Amino acid sequence: MKRTFLHIIGSCAMSLLCITAMAQVPRESEIKAAMQEAYDQFKSNTGGANANYIPYLDHVNKNLYGIVVATVDGKVYELGDTKYEFGIESCSKIFVLALAMQERGLKQIEDSIGVDATGMPFNSVIAIELEPQRTVNPLVNAGAMATNSFVQAPNKQAKWEKIDAWFTRFAGRKLPVIEELYKSESETNQHNQGIALLLQSYGRMYDDPLMTCDLYTRQCSYGVSARDLAIMGATFANGGKQPVTKDQIIDTKYVPRILAIMATSGLYDGSGDWLYRVGLPAKSGVGGGIVTVVPGKMAICVFAPPLDKAGNSVKAQLAIQHMVKKMGLNLFDSVSK
Repeated sequence: MKRTFLHIIGSCAMSLLCITAMAQVPRESEIKAAMQEAYDQFKSNTGGANANYIPYLDHVNKNLYGIVVATVDGKVYELGDTKYEFGIESCSKIFVLALAMQERGLKQIEDSIGVDATGMPFNSVIAIELEPQRTVNPLVNAGAMATNSFVQAPNKQAKWEKIDAWFTRFAGRKLPVIEELYKSESETNQHNQGIALLLQSYGRMYDDPLMTCDLYTRQCSYGVSARDLAIMGATFANGGKQPVTKDQIIDTKYVPRILAIMATSGLYDGSGDWLYRVGLPAKSGVGGGIVTVVPGKMAICVFAPPLDKAGNSVKAQLAIQHMVKKMGLNLFDSVSK
């Protein structure tokens, strides 16, 4: 049933991708006007709070705010704090999913990881116990660690080098690991270690669980700028081809499936509200970044550290929603445009 559902969603995503690919990218003046309006309107918003359960993130300047649009033709527009390197956190999950999918194919991801939304918090143990498939989907912590364990490599170092090279291709540069963040997360990730061991007990962990948890923690500690993340997201908007370097990173046929999972699970238990209000696939991270993909056109990344209770940047959600409405980018409106 779930595989059938995924195929329907994937087919719909492919149709929407084709429709939006035929539409024009908004004019430069439209993009810049929408960015400026969003920046000005929400710059003073004080909603939310930094992720205080990770000490490093708790101390990031809560007033940082950057907006970047990267189009499929390689143009990049920036406003605000777009060069600051923040923790990529859960935004990393979509890129490791892309790697595992490219290596293993759709069926193995569907059967061994899962693609359904949990409707529960991203680090929920209850979701593992209630769901017979256990890992559920690659964008919650359990499924993300299982996806990391699914990447093929003979040892820990070789796997990290493969992941690191993959992220380098998406970003168009070698991303640094924020060592202070990695240390901070490693000292507080006992919950994730427990999840990894629980998955092993159910046969849903495909490499050493504690090694996998450590690699997952390290991938979440990459430092990215809003510019980096927008370009990385625009690779999905561009059918898997990095729009600046022109590197075809992932087969185009996999992109709609990744976007479908982002649409249903990208903002954790806030994903339904997000899709209802914005109508685009996106992925958030507790470092304060949200990257939104407009198939065939662009990606929008907004960085602002304070989060809502689900772990999604408050300011980023508001800014992206405003820009999408201003430029008429909601996928569910695009058929008539």
